[in-house]
Amino acid sequence: MDKVSKGVRLEHISKIYQNPKTKMDFYAVQDVSLNIQPGSFVTLLGPSGCGKTTTLRMIAGFESPDEGEIYLGEEPINELTPNKRDTAMVFQSYALFPHYNVYDNVAYGLRLRKVSKEELDQRVQNILQLVEMDGMENRMTNQLSGGQQQRVALARALVVEPGVLLFDEPLSNLDAKLRVSMRTEIRRIQQKLGITAIYVTHDQSEAMSISDQIILMNQGVIAQMGTPMEIYYHPSSEFVADFIGEANFLEGQVISSQGRLCRVLLQGREALVESDRPMEPGKDCKIVLRPEAIRLGDEGLLPCKVELSCFMGSYQNYHVRVGETLVKIADNCPINKKIYAAGDTAYMSFDKECAHLL
Repeated sequence: MDKVSKGVRLEHISKIYQNPKTKMDFYAVQDVSLNIQPGSFVTLLGPSGCGKTTTLRMIAGFESPDEGEIYLGEEPINELTPNKRDTAMVFQSYALFPHYNVYDNVAYGLRLRKVSKEELDQRVQNILQLVEMDGMENRMTNQLSGGQQQRVALARALVVEPGVLLFDEPLSNLDAKLRVSMRTEIRRIQQKLGITAIYVTHDQSEAMSISDQIILMNQGVIAQMGTPMEIYYHPSSEFVADFIGEANFLEGQVISSQGRLCRVLLQGREALVESDRPMEPGKDCKIVLRPEAIRLGDEGLLPCKVELSCFMGSYQNYHVRVGETLVKIADNCPINKKIYAAGDTAYMSFDKECAHLL
């Protein structure tokens, strides 16, 4: 593929639907603006009904925005039909033609574009080799496994050399182990080709593993945009922290704030926590603590009572009670550490860099 990948820009995009029961209008997507850089892998993530698929379908041209403008590169594309846009979609259902073999499924888009027979054959063979399906050209799609069908669907989208590749929950029909291998494969191919990819999923581990940027949506609006690491370690809200990975929330009160460092009162004890913004002394706050960020010991910051202790191989899984709050702890590589049993009293501690203040 020697075509240049294109960026995507959304300017104040909204989509309004009508509730069939109440006949009231509602925003499925409301005032969404974002700028996706050429060659990047961006994931639209969020729970069901958050607006991620509607946003993708507006970029593809299957839905029209009621407000705002969509640009592909520098070209406004609101008025263009899907086949006139420089995009290709990989669907959740694969959408392969059952009466065509692998070769003809992949070649379909090129035939519509009246590509010469020699160029068509060369491009189909090259893309089948890229997705590791060469040698299976004559197989019918019903003779393929789910993972192989997904590779064919990916090849069919890539062979037309789109400026932007769109994915609508493409792995949700596969079993867990195959999903992991296929998402790695999709990321490998995207990086090799340098193509712009926009990917929709509700699976946060999938989004974390393949994305340059994650756009987390909730109720039709963007809750947070950032790299996987930014969103995981610096969530902007309780919703974001809770949706991405596991999170514990401890109630506290700000004692003082200097630069990024805050002194916080937790369960009657003082703790140091880093904050992304200045915090007002006396203000109530919440501390976000990831399970792997907490240490359990005979001494420490906060006394706790162990309610669950479970060996998980790579980590010891604890549930402890701190005051009235249940806290989950993942104590990694427990082989050389003291193991606490249910009913034991212990202390939990954490480094100030590993806690996030909301």
